[in-house]
Amino acid sequence: MILLGFAVWWPFIHFGNQANTHHILDWFAGTYGVIALLGGVWGWKIANGWGGWRSVIGRSILMFALGLLAQEFGQLVYAYYAIVKVVEVPYPSIGDIGFFGSVLLYIYGVILLAKAAGATVSLRSVGNKILALIIPVILLAFSYHLFLTNYSFDWHHPVTILLDFGYPLGQAFYIATALLAYLLSRKLLGGKMRSKILFIIIALCAQYAADFNFLFQASRNTWKTAAYGDFLYAVSYAIMTLALLNISTKLVVGSGMVDKTEDKSS
Repeated sequence: MILLGFAVWWPFIHFGNQANTHHILDWFAGTYGVIALLGGVWGWKIANGWGGWRSVIGRSILMFALGLLAQEFGQLVYAYYAIVKVVEVPYPSIGDIGFFGSVLLYIYGVILLAKAAGATVSLRSVGNKILALIIPVILLAFSYHLFLTNYSFDWHHPVTILLDFGYPLGQAFYIATALLAYLLSRKLLGGKMRSKILFIIIALCAQYAADFNFLFQASRNTWKTAAYGDFLYAVSYAIMTLALLNISTKLVVGSGMVDKTEDKSS
């Protein structure tokens, strides 16, 4: 419902005749992160239902939830600069702690998800080991070619260099790992669990699409506040939230599943 509200608001602010439009655009860009906030809180509760840090899948869900909260932190910093201070958002800024932190959290979450789904078992075959090498290399090489070819290093700003490389390569790595996790585990998972893990991977693909679009537009100076790129982020947050809510009470252990609701006395 929240996404629907922003979906109605978005064309209205772009095609309606409103005064102070630029200010309204900043408010849109600074508030749709509430979707990530709610998703992160719900995801945290769901992770605790799986045992939280004590279980592999609980930690995986927790990482995705924290990733959403990290995104919202970055969004709030953007809103502070744009709405409160009314200045251009600097790069790097403290908001990058959230945006880049979410990349690292998603990477760890995907690795844990792959472990819970039994992908590590599949890596024992030579063919799967080759697949595990090829997919990340292709995506990393593609990202490097698109965003970092002829990169001009300014060693006076090492944090900028770290982020310039970390964003495209980190995002390519988590989506490559997610795709690999599903390819390696799809034969080991039951029907219901397969669809739920696939939902999470679709959510990661949506996040990657939003991030990729931002990097592409930013590198060509075509990014505009509250344009379709921001709406892509709102959609990606909603999909990840739904994916976390869709996690059932089935726990993956290696190549099998255990029902957490099973009567222990039986």
